[in-house]
Amino acid sequence: MGVIKVNNIKLYAYHGCLEEEAKIGSWYRVDVEVKANLKKSSRTDDLSDTVDYVHLNHIVKEEMNVRSKLLEEVAQRILNRFFKEIKLLRKATVAVSKINPPIGGNVEEVVIVLTKKR
Repeated sequence: MGVIKVNNIKLYAYHGCLEEEAKIGSWYRVDVEVKANLKKSSRTDDLSDTVDYVHLNHIVKEEMNVRSKLLEEVAQRILNRFFKEIKLLRKATVAVSKINPPIGGNVEEVVIVLTKKR
């Protein structure tokens, strides 16, 4: 089993329960960790034998463009697409962070982390 990480994907999106969040949006960070059998790709040096991190990033960007009230829903959609589109995956973790959330205090970020296994 091997691990592929795509860290610190920075995106501007419009998630949140507040009306202002839908209008003005905010910055988000997404971190992805996937586990898959990487033995074959380590021998063949062939992209088709591994998990393409460009594909992971593409899914994250598309799902972050779909507005949601809760970060939990965004993270779950990302995980669902990972497992639907990438057959090699055995386990994946997605962390969605809202940078500087509007919660009435000096808070750097809030983070939702979800994991799914096949």
